[in-house]
Parts: sequence; C-alpha cells; structure tokens
Amino acid sequence: MKVRYFPDTDTLLITLSDTRIAETRDLNDNILVELDDDGRLVSLTLEHATQQTDVREFSFQQVAT
Repeated sequence: MKVRYFPDTDTLLITLSDTRIAETRDLNDNILVELDDDGRLVSLTLEHATQQTDVREFSFQQVAT
C-alpha cells in the first residue's frame, strides 16, 4: 500500500495494490475509485484532500497477525 499527498494540487492518492485498473468510478466531485477486473478496489483519489481529511496528521499502526 502506498499513500501519496500532492500539496500543489491538494490531492491524496491511496494505492492498495498494483493490480491492473479496469474501471474508474466517480463517487462524487472529489472522490474517485479505481477497480480491477474483479471489482476490487485498487486505489482511491481524494481531490481537495485538506477539505475532506486531516491529511497533515496522517499516521498508521501495523498490528501483528
């Protein structure tokens, strides 16, 4: 998984896998999802990210399995 923030366009891109993208769907004016051939989520794009999230406070925690 990769999370990238582009401050010049205020865009947040979350890529969950490197699977080939078969379809892109607009959920609304600012959120796009990309799906593979099986309908699984490949990536999520948030435009105007600072208006929708607190992207500057991003953190994550890896939990042991």
